[in-house]
Amino acid sequence: MKKIFLSLLITLFALPNLRADEGMWIPLLIKERIADMQKNGFKLTAEDVYSINQACLKDAIVHFGGGCTGEIISDLGLLITNHHCGFSQIQSHSTVEHDYLRDGFWAKTMADELPNPRLSVRFLVSIEDVTDKVLNTYKTGMSEEERVKIVADNSREIEAKAIENTHYSARVEQFYYGNQYFLFVYESYTDVRLVGAPPSSIGKFGGETDNWMWPRHTGDFSLFRIYAGKDNKPAEYSKDNVPYRPKKSLVISTKGVNEGDFTMVYGYPGRTQEYLHSAAISYVEMSNPHKIAMRTLRLNVQSEEMNRSQAVRIQYASKSSGVANSWKRWQGETLGLQKKKVVESKIAFEKEFAKWAANKPEYSGLLDRLAKLYKEQEQFSYANDFHAEAITANEIIRQSGTIVSTIERNSRMTPEVSANNIKAVLEPFYKDYYMPIDKKSFVALLDYYDKYALDNFKPQLFKEWLSRYGSVSGIADYIFGNSILPYKEKAMKALENGVDEAAFRGDPAYIFFTAFNDMLVQNVTPRLREINTELALLYRTYMKGQMEFQKDVIFYPDANSTLRITYGKVNGYTPADAVYYLPVSTLTGVMQKDNPEIYDYDIPQKLRDIYANKDFGRWESNGTVPVCFIASNHTSGGNSGSPVLNDKGELIGVNFDRVWEGTMSDLAYDPEICRNISLDIRYALFVIDKVAGATHLLDEMKFAN
Repeated sequence: MKKIFLSLLITLFALPNLRADEGMWIPLLIKERIADMQKNGFKLTAEDVYSINQACLKDAIVHFGGGCTGEIISDLGLLITNHHCGFSQIQSHSTVEHDYLRDGFWAKTMADELPNPRLSVRFLVSIEDVTDKVLNTYKTGMSEEERVKIVADNSREIEAKAIENTHYSARVEQFYYGNQYFLFVYESYTDVRLVGAPPSSIGKFGGETDNWMWPRHTGDFSLFRIYAGKDNKPAEYSKDNVPYRPKKSLVISTKGVNEGDFTMVYGYPGRTQEYLHSAAISYVEMSNPHKIAMRTLRLNVQSEEMNRSQAVRIQYASKSSGVANSWKRWQGETLGLQKKKVVESKIAFEKEFAKWAANKPEYSGLLDRLAKLYKEQEQFSYANDFHAEAITANEIIRQSGTIVSTIERNSRMTPEVSANNIKAVLEPFYKDYYMPIDKKSFVALLDYYDKYALDNFKPQLFKEWLSRYGSVSGIADYIFGNSILPYKEKAMKALENGVDEAAFRGDPAYIFFTAFNDMLVQNVTPRLREINTELALLYRTYMKGQMEFQKDVIFYPDANSTLRITYGKVNGYTPADAVYYLPVSTLTGVMQKDNPEIYDYDIPQKLRDIYANKDFGRWESNGTVPVCFIASNHTSGGNSGSPVLNDKGELIGVNFDRVWEGTMSDLAYDPEICRNISLDIRYALFVIDKVAGATHLLDEMKFAN
């Protein structure tokens, strides 16, 4: 059973929906779901999925870089994730002479694999329900401050005890807004090396035009390898390290998928908020258009400059992709929320809940208080959004604050050490900084800010400088003409003899940053924090009330970057009247989109030649090669790179996206249009084999019969 989709609550009240699609389930509790999974075609047991007594599927899954998922596909620690998950690493190794973004990268031997100093992966060791331990000293009637302290103190004690005399890490996470707590124990590896990545014309085929869209033809994968000490335990990078020997590596199926096939996604979804009050959704619909507009301005500037220079394109490839990802998701999210009338559905549910709660003191008046808080919060959230999207989105403005914060943290250090620490902050900044983009973005964003931001939250300095310099363009000329930060040589000169604090604190970029930051800290953040604290407390009660109100419904917890299981089926969908999207795309579609005149659609010549000669090898299916497929798995950000498994637990794909019409699934899942997009593993294998010629990597992998 699953949570009833809110738009159906009034007509289907108390009748649990039996569809398998929705839900992000905790692996520890998979025994509660296994019967339904098996009913939908799954052939394994709960112990095969999650166990602390034997090797199981969880042991092949990693949290990749803190924001994605990856999976082990060989007994030599070979790992596959998305191209966009490894994008910053691929970019960091790229130069104009060796443009791995454009040309791809394939290590011929393990000695050629490239280290990534700031990349780590972690395996889940175990999960434990520790709710009673976390709350064991809490007594009814205690204040919220007392409860918060008890939870924090007990959590620290539980975490410390769990990892005593080990090299593990641990974290207690809250679920259902603090109605339940689980302990997660992890093992982390920090020597993770780049093994292979297709050129962006495959791995990012379609660029931002195709992002979040179906049909999709993107070969979104990259390969890394985990290294360990000779004892197989985590170790810092060393040439003496050896490939990690996993407890479990995934077996790969090359049989492919058909509509209606069972699929399971096992990964680390980032954040969902399925149980929000209607007022929260109303704010999303109001704020998204402004955030979209500001990111459009940034993307236009970046695109114009990136098209002029290969060097700038490399510098801003990862930045631009990061800006565009949310930009397009917010558009689809807004359309989906409005199309499915999620606000109206939630209001209808809240009316029924209010009737039920009327004679229950714990819940009576709860919804009115939530609505009142959201109304008050609106102006503060609006100001906070504009600060993030129009002010700190400017690179030297944000960087000036980072530098002064570093100076303050280093106040007790010697001048030489402090200067070196700031240089460590500046070096990577200048590697990927291009002043014309930053200045043009500044003008575009601050013009928008001046027009649409709430006047009572605009700093006095901004108004004074507008008057003094005549326009936002005049302010930009003043800042970029007098700041040392756009120029590496000037900034480094201020560090020659220790730290010239006056140069940084008196810099116009920092003065500008400070005016806006002080306004935020003094006039926005305190009340916003108070409101959010009260909202969190009310949601704990509201969540508990919803579960009592719908006793026949099994509620899944919102995603919070912990390991989850979601299952569904390969399914097409209807995004609009008279339109049906088939669930599988192929190489034929890649060729139909191929266009040498457009960077994002200009595929490698070798791929054109392979297609012309029909040289598909064992990856051929119906005269072409499968590329992607969609299914009804409930996924979110963080599920990028997650394995898509068939009914036997074999790897059939790598999850990388959702369809545009269903991106509102973080707030309200709709089984009719919410679909996850996955790379068919056969396309990755085809690229490795036929395009890259890296057949030695295939030799490591295990294939199902």
